[in-house]
Amino acid sequence: MTGNVYHNLSSAQLVEAAIRRGEGQLTASGALQVTTGKYTGRSPNDKFIVDSPDVHDKIAWCGNKPLSMGKFDQLYSKMQEYIQTREIFIFNGFAGADPANRICVQFINEFAWQNLFVHQLFLRPEIIEAEADLEYKVICLPGFKADPAVDGTASEAFIVLNLEKRMVLIGGTQYAGEMKKSIFTVMNYILPERNILSMHCSANVGANGDTTLFFGLSGTGKTTLSADPARQLIGDDEHGWSDTGIFNIEGGCYAKCIGLTYETEPQIWEAIRFGAVLENVVIDSATRLPNFADGSITENTRVAYPVDYIPNALIPGVAGHPQTIVFLTADAFGVLPPISKLNAEQAMYHFLSGYTSKLAGTERGITAPQATFSTCFGAPFLPLSAHKYAKLLGEKLKRYQTNVFLINTGWSGGPYGVGSRMKLSYTRAMVTAAMEGHLTDVSYQLDPIFNVYVPESCPGVPAEILMPRNTWNDKAAYDRKAQELARLFVENFSSFTSNISQEIIAAGPKG
Repeated sequence: MTGNVYHNLSSAQLVEAAIRRGEGQLTASGALQVTTGKYTGRSPNDKFIVDSPDVHDKIAWCGNKPLSMGKFDQLYSKMQEYIQTREIFIFNGFAGADPANRICVQFINEFAWQNLFVHQLFLRPEIIEAEADLEYKVICLPGFKADPAVDGTASEAFIVLNLEKRMVLIGGTQYAGEMKKSIFTVMNYILPERNILSMHCSANVGANGDTTLFFGLSGTGKTTLSADPARQLIGDDEHGWSDTGIFNIEGGCYAKCIGLTYETEPQIWEAIRFGAVLENVVIDSATRLPNFADGSITENTRVAYPVDYIPNALIPGVAGHPQTIVFLTADAFGVLPPISKLNAEQAMYHFLSGYTSKLAGTERGITAPQATFSTCFGAPFLPLSAHKYAKLLGEKLKRYQTNVFLINTGWSGGPYGVGSRMKLSYTRAMVTAAMEGHLTDVSYQLDPIFNVYVPESCPGVPAEILMPRNTWNDKAAYDRKAQELARLFVENFSSFTSNISQEIIAAGPKG
């Protein structure tokens, strides 16, 4: 290799390098602003797992695309040749705040700003580990583009995980979230084999040590709702649940910032400072002030920053077993109750279903909310069978007597385009009530269609909105739309019924 290679630079050095190389510019608050070209979100159709003998029988191929070992070796060889004369930035860090359940990962980047991204998103060791201690390697070269006809990819972009060789190859896309989610996929492969539930969720802990988990896809409110000034943040996106409790897989946060204001999310607002990376946020060329309301580049504008930029972050990100779990969904049909309590069987049903709406910008081609089911609230990142994760969840819910709530952060009073998005203040009040036990002694009604228990009252929330049918002017239209969504639940769940108990099947909606 004849190009310069930089190892484990500080965040300041990486910012300097990014500016020197013309990769980005500083905003008024000191954050580094970058754009990612045509790829402004994850590209799930371009993600592959190498089909090697060691992993073939473990991977759930119905949800994962295979690539041959020969095609992997071919791509790897081409990428090695590509980087020979280029500047390269290397960062060694950890995934997993629990020392007993972490992996050491090396990231090799051609962009300084992407190396800054992983420097801030993963755990930074005080002492850089020796090369021999590295367990996984991620090579991310956005300037290298695949030839689908030759390389076996779906497009010029590719994200290829080789779990046998413990390597990840990324090319053709500048979207930094691919690196983050690739390692999450790796942890979803490793941790369940250790009887640890790996989870796409955020987590926080109260002054009394009460831990809460927030499950949900991108845009449903995990980051917003877990960044609570009255509680310590464990992490905003990825966690493990072991026999000793919860631990953060990452060392940073990757928050959506479309429509961000100080009034609604002051902690995220103040984290956008020197060392943070703003992706695809429009800034004023003269004042360098960001315009968080501008989605002209993408609705999926993002900011990456270390978790300790949140004033009340828990360092290290390790806490006890959760007392409360919240499943977040953004229901574009506008028919799910704002909050409902789930028993163990209902929780298993909705965990496997993972219903929400894909929000604009989180994936390429998504410009308006679309109803979707994402198994375990993280289907694109699950290499193993969904039953493996669901079984672990069920066992832990029963062992630790965890309360589970389903909260709709989506629409009320009508579907998307007719109704309105649930007020954040109401959602926060529901979450607080669930965490603080205020919903323990209230009366509940069983929703006749969705088969969940809806509280008749909740502190800080108007009682009339708790039953969604009350918020629709046209009750018959509500009934039709609710039945439509219930049928979608039943159709989706049919793929699980061969390995699921009748009690769990019966706990779902009545389509």
